[in-house]
Amino acid sequence: MEKQPVILLTGAAGFIGSCVLQFFNEQGKDDIVLVDKFTDLQKERNWKDKRYKYLVDRELILEWLDENKPNIEFIIHLGARTNIRENNNGVFQEMNVEYSEDIWNYATAYNIPLIYASSAATYGNGELGFTDDDQMISDFHPLNEYAVSKHDFDKWAVGQLNAPPCWAGLKFFNIYGPNEYHKGEGCSVVFKTFKQIQESNCVTLYKSNNDAFEDGGQLRDFVYVKDVAKLIWWMYNAMLHKEWQPEKNGLYNVGTGEARSFNDVAKLIFKALDKAPNITYVEMPEDVAGGFRGASKATTVKLKHAGYNEPFTSLEEGIEDYIKNYLAKKTV
Repeated sequence: MEKQPVILLTGAAGFIGSCVLQFFNEQGKDDIVLVDKFTDLQKERNWKDKRYKYLVDRELILEWLDENKPNIEFIIHLGARTNIRENNNGVFQEMNVEYSEDIWNYATAYNIPLIYASSAATYGNGELGFTDDDQMISDFHPLNEYAVSKHDFDKWAVGQLNAPPCWAGLKFFNIYGPNEYHKGEGCSVVFKTFKQIQESNCVTLYKSNNDAFEDGGQLRDFVYVKDVAKLIWWMYNAMLHKEWQPEKNGLYNVGTGEARSFNDVAKLIFKALDKAPNITYVEMPEDVAGGFRGASKATTVKLKHAGYNEPFTSLEEGIEDYIKNYLAKKTV
């Protein structure tokens, strides 16, 4: 009997991966190979759910693929080490470069379309802008080991003569939303601000170290994770149904194209919680200031030219949904 086609999803237990999984399930896609470093509790939960009959630890994925030979129609590679405070370059080399190369080579060998996670952190301090032009990739200078590892793989991928039939590297900007609770220091500004307000009814932001910005006025492109899942679903269908021409292969910014301030975030969270704004400002630590951008904003022209025209959720709508329907209902 011919095996049914399945999707391979790495990082399935993570923030973005779990939201992508839920969205795909809601669209009726249940035959998905879940790959991650699963905890015993996650294994117990997933094995009890008959939809998730493929559950593979990331260290065993290539061996598992060789032994089981599933009929993989698509790969979504979101698995990575994302802790920007991690200083062990070997960890990033193994997880974000070598692991990704293995996935890429498998997709290439078996002619499987591939979407993988990159990061806007690859742009460094932003002095050259945030243009997702593959030809500019060597000009950027990332500011930490995590960003360097993502940048190294992007450069490697763009330079490959042998590649999957369709592929896209997604340069995520500041993503926030449900299922990020476990990320600790890696959680979004939105989540951290909510936690501060929940615990003390006030929030502390950094003073500006740049005359171009007021205190708390530093700007970021905040992206609701539900929009990321929707975009990946669109790319999956476009690639699978031959609506994605080879010239579209490459790197893509994933952002709203609008920059909003940390002050905006704080005020919107206070509003969602029906509280009066209470914001104080402190000096930016030296170890933070050196790698702290004044502003970042995605250019979205390339994504639109590829055919994606769905609107992104506004910061107002995203925070209201996240706070009222998730964070305010959950003890975090």
